[in-house]
Amino acid sequence: MSSSASPGPGPSESRGSGPSAPHGSASPGSGASAAAHSLDPVPPHARESTPGHQFWIWSGANIAPINWVLGALGIKLGLSLADTIGVLVAGNLVGMAVFGLFVLMGQRTGVTQMVLARSAFGRRGAYLPAALQGVMSAGWCAVNTWIVLDLVMALLGQVGVHGGTAMKIVVVLVIMGLQVWIAASGFHAIAAFEKWTVPVTLAVLAAMTVVAWTKTGVHWDHHGQGLAGKDRLSAMTTVMTAIGVGWGITWFAYASDYSRFVPRDVPRRRLYAASVLGQFVPVVWLGVLGASLATVSATTDPGKLIVDAFGALAIPVLLLVVHGPIATNILNVYSCSLCAQTADWHVSRKAISYGVGVFAAAFTILLIFQEDFANTLDAWLGGLVTWVVPWAAVMAVHFYVVRRQNVDIDALYDPPGRSRLSDFRWDALVSFILGAAATWSFQYGVPKALQGPAARALGGIDLSWLAGALVAGILYFVLSSRRSGRPRVGSPA
Repeated sequence: MSSSASPGPGPSESRGSGPSAPHGSASPGSGASAAAHSLDPVPPHARESTPGHQFWIWSGANIAPINWVLGALGIKLGLSLADTIGVLVAGNLVGMAVFGLFVLMGQRTGVTQMVLARSAFGRRGAYLPAALQGVMSAGWCAVNTWIVLDLVMALLGQVGVHGGTAMKIVVVLVIMGLQVWIAASGFHAIAAFEKWTVPVTLAVLAAMTVVAWTKTGVHWDHHGQGLAGKDRLSAMTTVMTAIGVGWGITWFAYASDYSRFVPRDVPRRRLYAASVLGQFVPVVWLGVLGASLATVSATTDPGKLIVDAFGALAIPVLLLVVHGPIATNILNVYSCSLCAQTADWHVSRKAISYGVGVFAAAFTILLIFQEDFANTLDAWLGGLVTWVVPWAAVMAVHFYVVRRQNVDIDALYDPPGRSRLSDFRWDALVSFILGAAATWSFQYGVPKALQGPAARALGGIDLSWLAGALVAGILYFVLSSRRSGRPRVGSPA
């Protein structure tokens, strides 16, 4: 059997992948719909996405007030505005550049990111990253919904409507229901939502930025707390992990879920550039906006930052900015449901999506009672990097170095226990676990639990993402070479 990363059999050809990847007869006219609701490789006739679609998807996912919070975090930690902006730009250049490589995996294979992980981790070994990604995306859904809630309550306060906990719960349920409905409808509903709403949102953000930078008295010469030496470097590396390199890393596990719908004949450079810019532009833009606003208002609460900066103008701004977290969460819910199917849950993707909504709604209500959301958020993001970094390093080395972009697509869909793939590939799993340990050891998050011994020995300098990537990537390359010798084109992935 060929090991090339070709689209593989269409939906009408059985792969024996069980209920988690439904088959059945599918005509060309229904192929796109079938592919959007299954784990099957997307066949050529169903690949209808374009680089432009991918740009809007990734832009929409990142036009969210969560990036204001993270931009403001640098100011709160005592950095100058110049230092904060420098970290945002440099970190995202690195993180998004690597993100583009994961986007290209999806275009080449037509396979979701976690199904592709079976090639490196084994048929059942891939359950581990799929479970972690599922929990991460469900948690993000709750975090982002909390930010929507905060903005909506600030908006209602501007028009004299002040509600208590009961009103907040109602708002959470309405917003959660909307975003889960879009995600459950599938990829094409997500792409259409982003395509038609993101351009309008970007226009509003442009106007909002002009007002913020000309009317609010931003202190462009803000020097922070005068940090120097290790204290300054520690704060900069903490922000780097949260919204610099770390922010791009958190999207690696989502990338192929959406780029698998892009035809293989689309130039890779165009797809790469569109996806990377779709991430980079809004993250840096909103991070800088949040940092600049934080020089005026000491708070890191996203709703109050907007209200303090815009007053009555917050009403039209908030109505459209609510779009951002919803655009992010439809990706979270969709990818979470794919992760559950990857773990061979014999449940429909729509049912899983609704279950994710129930869980995220409950978690969102708990977040309402968090007093210092910025610190909570930094802890959350720092924890995510602990597993995403080593997983991404293993996947990148496996796909681009060990397999040289040649993966046996059909073998990925063999049923567990009867797969041509190993059930567990210990070279990948050991590299992943040790890489995660290295990531934690060099991490210096806000909570003490995320302050590893190596980072403390360095005086609070956070090199978690670099350490985890090097340990996991190099170790996997060495172990995989010892396991099978020089990779042979044509051998099972």
